[in-house]
Amino acid sequence: MAVSVILHRVADYDAWRKVYDSVAQMQTDGGVTQESVYRMADDPDNVLVLHYFNDVDTAKAFFANPDLKDAMQRGGVQGEPRIEIFE
Repeated sequence: MAVSVILHRVADYDAWRKVYDSVAQMQTDGGVTQESVYRMADDPDNVLVLHYFNDVDTAKAFFANPDLKDAMQRGGVQGEPRIEIFE
């Protein structure tokens, strides 16, 4: 099993969340078996996303998908997201 930890700032959480929810099928197709989203208590546009995968290779392939990068841009992700994968 693998888990990815994604930290990023978004321009507007509500706008980002609409895009995030719209790509649920991309997550399923990319091997995400479970996901959860959290917002920093004192900074609601600072977002933590956890994605679970069956293995590290599947997680790496998911994050290499250019459609994911496009979705992040459409969602208003600011700067380069921090993405860590753990097994």
